[in-house]
Amino acid sequence: MKRKTPSRKALTYRDAGVDIDAGDALVDRIKPYARRTLRPGVMAGIGGFGALFAVPRGYREPVLVSGTDGVGTKLKLAFQWQRHDTIGIDLVAMSVNDILTLGAEPLFFLDYYACGKLDVAAAADVVRGIAAGCEMAGCALIGGETAEMPGMYPAGEYDLAGFAVGVVEKERIISGRSIRAGDAILGLASNGAHSNGYSLIRRIIAGRGVKLSAKVGGRNLRDAILAPTRIYVKPLLQLMRRLPVKGLAHITGGGLVDNVPRVLGPTLTAKIRRDAWPLPPLFRWLQQQGNVADDEMHRVFNCGIGMVVVVAEGDAARAQRLLERAGEKVWRIGSVRRRRHGEAQTIVL
Repeated sequence: MKRKTPSRKALTYRDAGVDIDAGDALVDRIKPYARRTLRPGVMAGIGGFGALFAVPRGYREPVLVSGTDGVGTKLKLAFQWQRHDTIGIDLVAMSVNDILTLGAEPLFFLDYYACGKLDVAAAADVVRGIAAGCEMAGCALIGGETAEMPGMYPAGEYDLAGFAVGVVEKERIISGRSIRAGDAILGLASNGAHSNGYSLIRRIIAGRGVKLSAKVGGRNLRDAILAPTRIYVKPLLQLMRRLPVKGLAHITGGGLVDNVPRVLGPTLTAKIRRDAWPLPPLFRWLQQQGNVADDEMHRVFNCGIGMVVVVAEGDAARAQRLLERAGEKVWRIGSVRRRRHGEAQTIVL
């Protein structure tokens, strides 16, 4: 008599931890958000194997400028506090603010969202934030990738990366080469810590006696810490059309100390006056709670200045007025001078 072979359940991709239907549901959820970011030049966007974008007309020698970044350990706090709706703005801001420093207008943005198990609601919140950031920057959310990889990430966590592509007329690229001694340095206010220094922030708030219900500058501490990175694209593009901008520095990791020298020639130094702008309440709180030295604060955090603008001394007052009319808080924070032998390229006094 023949023995029957025990029947075995047919395995599926879902059994292995990947839910294709959830991925399809996410695409359907995010299409309306992406649709709101469309701008002239988009030929094909979300849904295909690739996205198409036509270089805008009117450029004689268009140069494409690209930038890529993530959000860093700020994500850990988004997971911990179940706040996913603004972290996408951070993602967009980190790339579009970077390419802006070369004078580029952001054209389109793509994101990469990776997780162990896809939570459609959380992912949709993240992408909604990405779309909001794209609207602020005037660029199109033209595509992206969602990767569900069981075993790669802890439950409830995900990783984000993105990149932006912009365009600038070749002769209008901002390189910093025209910066001279005597030029003025303007600082544009940040929204908070933006997306840098969060490993230290997490260490500070993990300390004894820290109450997350505390108020900092009239805001709940969690709201202050997770405030999204400010996007400076539209006001600064307007400024560039009105007067010559010699240099732009996005103040990210390394603070003013390490980022301003990136736009200066080797013979120049930026002299920054620390008393030229108020230290925001969040940074005062972080410094006090963490017992962080001034020098460390200036290298880790933006300390209230999210973007630096270098213009000729004669254009400084007008540039400040134009930026303030566009909704920015602006301070004259220093000036450029000749570098002395052995001197650092940024001096914060």
